[in-house]
Amino acid sequence: MPQTLSASSQAVRTSPASRATARGLMAGAVVAGPLFLGVGIVQGLTREGFDFGRNAISQLALGEAGWIQTMNFLIAGALLIAGAVGLRRALGGGAGGAWGPVLTGVFGASFWAAAAFPADPGAGFPVGSPDATEMSAHGSVHMLAGMVGYLALCAAFVVMARPLAARGHRRWAIASRVVPVAVLAGFTASAASVLAFTLGAGLGLVWLAAATARLTTAPAGR
Repeated sequence: MPQTLSASSQAVRTSPASRATARGLMAGAVVAGPLFLGVGIVQGLTREGFDFGRNAISQLALGEAGWIQTMNFLIAGALLIAGAVGLRRALGGGAGGAWGPVLTGVFGASFWAAAAFPADPGAGFPVGSPDATEMSAHGSVHMLAGMVGYLALCAAFVVMARPLAARGHRRWAIASRVVPVAVLAGFTASAASVLAFTLGAGLGLVWLAAATARLTTAPAGR
């Protein structure tokens, strides 16, 4: 008898209560991205001086209403870490069960770091800020946290392709290996276009939500 159970065999042997708990926690990773983006978009459209073509969403944590975006970072981070725990429970010792959740957790922790070390003002936001400012220590940490977080997320997508394929979702597995390329392309283009950076980061959040939701479903053919 094989010593290692397949992901689908483990799912069958897991109790309904355990599966429900795992799915409940995984919902955090499903909700985090859309919630974070939704709150950020509403703020960007309503706060004076903010321009998606010039400003990054993280700059919304600056100014009098900055506490809203700070809370947005904190809540998204908590949801992502809960989702990582859920992924660990759901995947167990199956394909991607070790590193996928860890990398997702690192991504979630990067949101807490971003909240603790806000971005620098610039490009006219908050209103009255000069177009360019010298990067501060906290701004440098903020940028480093985002870079580490999104690299971890891209790695998580590659790892998550394995459990997606194991459950019969082969097209999703292929897409999970392609999406990181688009996310990193957006980051690479950030020097020329802030909007490209925002779109790349947003794609990462949306794909994490979609891939996690897919992993909560039964294996294909069941």
